Amino acid sequence: PETVTATTAPAVADLVRGPAALVGAVRRLVADMVVVATLEDAEELVAGHPGLTAVTGEGDVLSAHFAHGGSAGAPSLLEVQASVDEAAAELAELAVRCEELAEAQRLAADRRTEQAALVEELGERRRAAEREKSGFAQQLGRLAGTARSAAGEAERMTASAARAQEALERATEEAEELAERLLVAEETPAEEEPDTSVRDRLAADGANARQTEMEARLQARTHEERVKALAGRADSLDRAARAEREARARAEQRRARLRYEAEVASAVASGARQLLAHVEVSLVRADEERSSAEAAKGERERELAVERDRGRELKGELDKLTDSVHRGEVLGAEKRLRIEQLETKALEELGVEPAGLVSEYGPDQLVPPSPAAEGEELPEDPEHPRNQPKPYRRPEQEKRLRSAERAYQQLGKVNPLALEEFSALEERHKFLSEQLEDLKKTRADLLQVIKEVDERVEQVFTEAYHDTARQFEGVFSRLFPGGEGRLILTDPDNMLTTGVDVEARPPGKKVKRLSLLSGGERSLTAVALLVSIFKARPSPFYVMDEVEAALDDTNLQRLIRIMEELQESSQLIVITHQKRTMEVADALYGVSMQGDGVSKVISQRLR
Repeated sequence: PETVTATTAPAVADLVRGPAALVGAVRRLVADMVVVATLEDAEELVAGHPGLTAVTGEGDVLSAHFAHGGSAGAPSLLEVQASVDEAAAELAELAVRCEELAEAQRLAADRRTEQAALVEELGERRRAAEREKSGFAQQLGRLAGTARSAAGEAERMTASAARAQEALERATEEAEELAERLLVAEETPAEEEPDTSVRDRLAADGANARQTEMEARLQARTHEERVKALAGRADSLDRAARAEREARARAEQRRARLRYEAEVASAVASGARQLLAHVEVSLVRADEERSSAEAAKGERERELAVERDRGRELKGELDKLTDSVHRGEVLGAEKRLRIEQLETKALEELGVEPAGLVSEYGPDQLVPPSPAAEGEELPEDPEHPRNQPKPYRRPEQEKRLRSAERAYQQLGKVNPLALEEFSALEERHKFLSEQLEDLKKTRADLLQVIKEVDERVEQVFTEAYHDTARQFEGVFSRLFPGGEGRLILTDPDNMLTTGVDVEARPPGKKVKRLSLLSGGERSLTAVALLVSIFKARPSPFYVMDEVEAALDDTNLQRLIRIMEELQESSQLIVITHQKRTMEVADALYGVSMQGDGVSKVISQRLR
């Protein structure tokens, strides 16, 4: 390959064209730029001449200190979209990082608040410990003074006890000496009557000695008790002093621990402040990066919006052109299909070839005059323009075709079997007319039968209602002595559609609605209605299924009396669990289950 040198490569300044006011400045800016064909040539040129900048035809710029890629054409929509996606991803990452930094800042702030609160708490605890320590020191001083005074008092009591003991010993010795003297005096034979005064003196001395001994003993015991009390008090004071010393030692340890915790809290607070400063710096940097990313994103979005608008415009033009081509193709296909259909129709219906049809009836042939319209009179002159052929004009012939089609549609299709169909339809019309007359007559007969049935039903229902209402009043008054019950029609004017309401007022109550009665009263009212129907329209037998289940003994006895009356004219089959109902029966049938689970029917005739 040919070697590219600085002399063979054209300079960019020589290729610049433009206004004279700007060309000089532009040429000075690109004075050290040359144009090469490929990137390899640019590398070779820059390697030989580091002071030059090589530019390729693809837009690549290469120098000794930097390199920049280029492209011969404008960036495509995919490249722009890729750039936008990269910017969006970078923005999302920055947003996530910003959220993480914000969360870290919030956690640091929370931790700082907690550490500050902890420092305050430790300071408060330290001050409380110092106050407690001073209180213990004061209490210890008071206790020490009390102990010293107690020790002095104990020493004094000990001395008093020693003196009392000495006095007791002396008194004891004197008492023993006096006792010996008394004994000697008693044992010495009385030569002569002793002097009464000496005896009295000796007796008085003995009594005084005994009194002195007793007082000495009491004083010694008192001193012993006081010594014991002082010893106990001294022990308690020693224990209190020892406890105070231990509490003081614990308070000192606690104060040392609080001092250590305060130092740790101070270190943590200092670290938290440093971390907060670092987080604030990171947050400011993240805000700047986010702002730049948002600006880049906005620029990318604007470029993307412009490219998308341009793409939509191009796509709209392409769709219009495509639709136009498709419509042309469809229209051509329809015309070809229409021509083929017309050729086929002319060949099948008229027996005329397409070529003959065009030659005889084509647009180049004259159109014969149209026949006279309804009410129109043609001129008698054959040379009149109305009677002469006219050249083919498509709008006129289309109008003429539409008129002919409307007339043809009004005329309808020709039916050669119209007479036979008319005869058949006339015969069918006659048959249907006869059937209609029969139906009308039958309808009149059915309406008469319905009227008679309605009258009979109304008569039977009216008689049955009045009989049942009369019986219901009597039966209700028997089942509820002192009560009132009656049947009322909801629509007395129309007996075929009326309903029947039951009013029941037991004795002592004002209510008449069945829903306000108790369960037993409702059951007894229903039984009264059934018995009233039975008496109004007797039947050979009646079946009752536990109708007295909710009745007490008094109402059950009233119902049994009515059942006995019904027994006279009808047979009663009663399903019951009441013994009193079973007592009035003629025969009993019971169903029991054996141990093997098989049911067995047991019958017993009572009468």
